[in-house]
Amino acid sequence: MHTTELTDSTTTAARTATARVAVAGATGYAGQELLRVLSRHPRVRLTLATSSTAESAARSLPALARIWTGTLTPLDRDALAREADVVFLALPDKAAAALAPALVTAGLRVIDVSGAFRLRDAAQRARWYPETRELVPGVVYGLTEWARPALSAARMVANPGCYPTTALLALLPLLKAGLLAPGGDIIVDAKSGVSGAGKTPTERTHFSEVHGSLSTYGVFNHKHGAEMEQELAREVTFTPHLLPIDRGILATIYLRVPPGTGEQALAAVYERAYADAPFVRLTGTALPEIKHVVHTNFCDIGWRVDATGRVILVSVLDNLVKGAAGQAVQNMNVMLGLPEQAGLL
Repeated sequence: MHTTELTDSTTTAARTATARVAVAGATGYAGQELLRVLSRHPRVRLTLATSSTAESAARSLPALARIWTGTLTPLDRDALAREADVVFLALPDKAAAALAPALVTAGLRVIDVSGAFRLRDAAQRARWYPETRELVPGVVYGLTEWARPALSAARMVANPGCYPTTALLALLPLLKAGLLAPGGDIIVDAKSGVSGAGKTPTERTHFSEVHGSLSTYGVFNHKHGAEMEQELAREVTFTPHLLPIDRGILATIYLRVPPGTGEQALAAVYERAYADAPFVRLTGTALPEIKHVVHTNFCDIGWRVDATGRVILVSVLDNLVKGAAGQAVQNMNVMLGLPEQAGLL
């Protein structure tokens, strides 16, 4: 009896303790969003934020004035290991691939917002993330709503990409319910704001190229397509587009279910799947819009179906929050046994 009481009290203490967290790569959009969320999180202490390289100079972030009062320091593996219990990596893929294994070996828990550790298949990883030759043992693909049991004990989490999060949250309930027509096409037509391309400027993301336009890119050649196919174990035709807005994703998804499957049947599937999901909002036949989710950690999902079994799903989220930093913090909350909404609502 004494042992049980000690264990219970130890567990309670662990869940009420303040975890030390650090962000590596806080100069990018996702990294700054992490600072914004973590600095106001009631159950963690933000102890360190670094840039993406060891050569950069220390500096402040004016956009976070009076939200976060710290200073960005050069990337330093030893400082991360010394000053944090949990490290978020918002680094380029190559840098994350090099740093993550060492941090896990040092005993830290790591949440990687890059794509470096998302793909389990070695051949796919060699194509899309050649710098990641091996996965960290036990790495968990952190689509929070579908990974909670594995997250609680995870030493490292690969945070999903923004497009895959948008598509998978809409598709997985139908897949798990056996409603996706065998051999039927799954078409994901997704549109993202410019911040999804990252902070490094390119001709494609130049204001003069984006403003007043809509463009397609990465046709049959986008790493997020491989991520979707991995999690669904199905072929996916994925086409991304660039919207002339700063943030937000809207995915229109086309598929087939058995003829006669009605909207109420789809609603029942989604309601069962997300009954305990605080950040998935089901809109049914009232199709969601990007402006409903920007600056939040919500993913809104709506649907329409006709008598022949043709289904159109619409899924929207903020690519920098639910598609990156917010989902990373949601994963941390589950890992640490904290309320899933902590710091996010």
